[in-house]
Amino acid sequence: MHSPKAHSPMRTPLGRVRGLGSARSGTDHFFVQRVTGLANLLLAIAFIAIVISLAGESYATVRAALGSPVIAVIILLTLLSVTTHMRIGMQVVIEDYVHNEGAKVLCIIANTFFTVAVGLAGAFAVLKISLGG
Repeated sequence: MHSPKAHSPMRTPLGRVRGLGSARSGTDHFFVQRVTGLANLLLAIAFIAIVISLAGESYATVRAALGSPVIAVIILLTLLSVTTHMRIGMQVVIEDYVHNEGAKVLCIIANTFFTVAVGLAGAFAVLKISLGG
């Protein structure tokens, strides 16, 4: 019977630094990707219903509707779920198709920064409108 250390030379240096190996992050990403996918489906239905109900309304009416806590929370949850789903999905693509380890790490960092920036910018806009700013 082999000890877990017997297989450690087979791992890449980056894998040893990250502490990642088979089924350490992949199952977590798989689960979160499926949960956010389901959340996106449900939240998109609510988001589309909100947009359709506000189509053709005046600016003041739309702004007042976006000031509703329920609508603001739906939009914020949608932003959180979509950006999380996007980050994980792009990370999987990067891990599968970028073969240079240095470039891969930089792409994953850039992907994380981009999705956080998109999420924060959207959240700022929603909060500014909903709180009357």
